[in-house]
Amino acid sequence: MESSSSTLNNGKVVEIVFFDLETTVPNIIGQKFRVLEFGAIIVCPRKLVEIESYCTLIRPQDLSVVASRSARCDGITRDTVANAPSFEEVSDKIFSILNGRIWAGHNIQRFDCVRIREAFAEIGRPAPVPVGIIDSLGVLTAKFGKRAGNMKMATLASYFGLGQQKHRSLEDVRMNLEVLKHCATVLFLESSLPSALNTQWHSSLGVTTRSRSLQQSSLQWSKSPEITGRFSQGKSMCREETSRKSPPSTSLSCKRAVPYGRESLGKVTAGVKKLLCNARRPPINNLLKLSQSFLR
Repeated sequence: MESSSSTLNNGKVVEIVFFDLETTVPNIIGQKFRVLEFGAIIVCPRKLVEIESYCTLIRPQDLSVVASRSARCDGITRDTVANAPSFEEVSDKIFSILNGRIWAGHNIQRFDCVRIREAFAEIGRPAPVPVGIIDSLGVLTAKFGKRAGNMKMATLASYFGLGQQKHRSLEDVRMNLEVLKHCATVLFLESSLPSALNTQWHSSLGVTTRSRSLQQSSLQWSKSPEITGRFSQGKSMCREETSRKSPPSTSLSCKRAVPYGRESLGKVTAGVKKLLCNARRPPINNLLKLSQSFLR
C-alpha cells in the first residue's frame, strides 16, 4: 500500500477513494433518499490505478420505498435488495473505506456525501471524515468546460467513447476514473500547444504541423510574380525531380550548381600549393600578404 499512496505533511499515508451511491428517488415531498448500493475503489494517487474495490447492495428498512420495476436495464429493484444486508450491517466496512481518505466522485459534494452522513446519523454512528474531497463535476466544469455537453457522467462517457453509464455503483466509479484520465490528457495537450488546441479544440484544422507550415510557405513562394515565370520555365525540365515515384534525374539541366567548375577548381588548387610553398621561406607578414592577394 505504501508504494501506491500519497503522504501528507505529518507523514500520514493517505489514499484516494472513488465512491458512488445508488438510492431511491423520492416521489413525495419530504420523503428521504434511501441508500440501495454502495460502491468504491481505492486508487493509487501516483499512478491512478485501482488497488482495491468494494461493492454491496443495501436493504432499506422499508422495502416499499423501492420500486418493483426499474426503467433501467440494470436498475435496482425491490427483489434485488430483498436479501441484501442493511446499512448498519455494512457500516463498519463503509466507514473503514471512507474514513481518513480523500473522497472522489462525480457530484458527490451535493449528493453522495450528504447521503452518507444521513445514513450514519440514522444508525446513531459518527460519519466517516475525509481529508479532502475531489468532486469531478466541479473540477471538470471549471477546467474542461462544457464542450462535452451538460457534464453529466453519461454525457462525458459518451464524449470519450467509453460506453453507456450503467448506473451501478462500482461500474460508475470506474467510469468516473477513466473520464478523469481522458480529460486530464486533453488538458495536458492543450497546455502544451495552447495556440493550436486551446482556441480551436473542436477542429483539427487548427493544428499547424511542420509539414503544413512548409506547404503553406511553399505555396506563397510559388505565387510570387517574380518567381512564377522562372518556375514555369524549368517545370517541364525538372518534372522527374518532383515525383516521389521517379528516380533522380540525370539531366544536366536539373543538376545542382557547384561553386567551381573543373577548370577553375584546378586553378584554385594550384594557387593553394603555390601559397604553401612560398609560406616556407618568407616571414609571417609576407604569408598574410600573399593570402590576402589570393583571396582578392
